[in-house]
Amino acid sequence: MPEPRIFTLEEAERALPLVRRIVADLQTEYRAWQDAVSRYELAAAVARGDASEPASMTELRAAVDSRAVRVERLLRELEQIGCELKDFEVGLVDFYALLEDRLVFLCWRIDEDRISSWHELDAGYAGRQPIDAALFPGTVQ
Repeated sequence: MPEPRIFTLEEAERALPLVRRIVADLQTEYRAWQDAVSRYELAAAVARGDASEPASMTELRAAVDSRAVRVERLLRELEQIGCELKDFEVGLVDFYALLEDRLVFLCWRIDEDRISSWHELDAGYAGRQPIDAALFPGTVQ
């Protein structure tokens, strides 16, 4: 596993406009993928046990695959930036950062204007804590 990119709060904030656009696209594509999967599963449930797949099923499966490829491409874009999507529906993204000498996550949701929370790597969203200027120098809150 490659070393994670470590962000300062300022670097993560500068990345937010691009991250916001990618996450918004991801949410749209993820919902479209879920819809395509549902349509395919419904059609498969009513389809006969024929050996060959009807053309309509082939088209539905192709739509599922196409949406999955788009979602994967957007996830790779976030990975290239150095952040991690934690929840598609909420639009939750974590950025690795250093607090003292340990790795933590700067935590951001798509409905937030700025990064205002952090949490320990194993704490998750429920462990979010407000960013404090004493902990993250250069913070403007």
